Amino acid sequence: MGKILGRYILREVVTAWIVVMGVLLVILLANQVAAVLERAAASQFPQSVVFELIYLGMLQYLSILVPFGLLLGIVLALGRLYHDTELAAAFACGARPATLYGGVIGLGVALAAGLAVLTLVVAPGATEQALHIRDAAVRAGQFAPLQAGTFRSFAGGTAVVYAERIDRDGTLRNVFVEHNQGPVVEVTLAQRAVQTVTPDAGTQTIELFDGQRFEGIPGSAQFRSMPSFAELTIPVRLPPVSEVVTDLDARPTAALLASSDRKSQAKLQWRISMPLMCIVLTVLAVPLSRLRPRQGRYARVLPALGVFLIYWNLISAGQAWIARGAVPVALGLWWTHAAVALLALAVIFAPRVSQRLRYRLARPT
Repeated sequence: MGKILGRYILREVVTAWIVVMGVLLVILLANQVAAVLERAAASQFPQSVVFELIYLGMLQYLSILVPFGLLLGIVLALGRLYHDTELAAAFACGARPATLYGGVIGLGVALAAGLAVLTLVVAPGATEQALHIRDAAVRAGQFAPLQAGTFRSFAGGTAVVYAERIDRDGTLRNVFVEHNQGPVVEVTLAQRAVQTVTPDAGTQTIELFDGQRFEGIPGSAQFRSMPSFAELTIPVRLPPVSEVVTDLDARPTAALLASSDRKSQAKLQWRISMPLMCIVLTVLAVPLSRLRPRQGRYARVLPALGVFLIYWNLISAGQAWIARGAVPVALGLWWTHAAVALLALAVIFAPRVSQRLRYRLARPT
């Protein structure tokens, strides 16, 4: 009977976890789509890379969603079983908690193993790939030909170009150029212009013909009209595109292991913490989902959310403390898992201790 009940509980937990993860992924997808589209519009990414960036961004956040989703899934599933007195009936028939919850703990260990692969191998590679794609997209957007009737920004928004129409040979007609040089803004109007890129692909030049220049400081009366010109070249320095990814999130785990830098060690501790968090939260979720008589089936959702937020903030604070040198690297983030594990043990054994104390106090001397 115990094995049948164990499989039934495991099925309920897996179903609840899948539903919770589906909801969380939809929320994450909406957030990622908004963030990537905003960045794509600002940096003029090609449309072909937008969906790839959304997918890679979701991989980076799965390491946080999996433990949280598993905690909520266990609390919701077991909360329903407690609320419907199914577990009370099972315990009354002699079922042992270790038999019933063994499958749930096994699920947490299996997900932690998959999460270790994700955080230690897959997520850093996805971050590195996303950074390379983003840099390539920025370059492609900056070097793409101008479109007639649209404003186009270059060099991080320090230069804006507009052309009323474009000939077949690429010559720009009726051109407007705004170029920021510190507090001074230079506005140029020209009859025609030609857009070229230097061989090193680092500077884009706009050659203007038959035009007029104005320069000054916005918000003041310090504007002046410059003499008309027959030909004028405006260099626009493009932002450098690094071929070497230096973002710590994208650094391979092996490189973090070999580094003695505190920031690298803090990031390594964070990656190791995610699978451990998954196991600790699984152990904690089982007793946390226990309901008292007449409690609602969702009564433990808020406490579970509070536990996760405290746990997550402890890990985030611990990572910052390691990077700053406030916490020894040897101690790392292990103390956060120990603290939450002790909380789990307290939640598990507190009812038994309380029951024994009440029994002793009520027993006649």
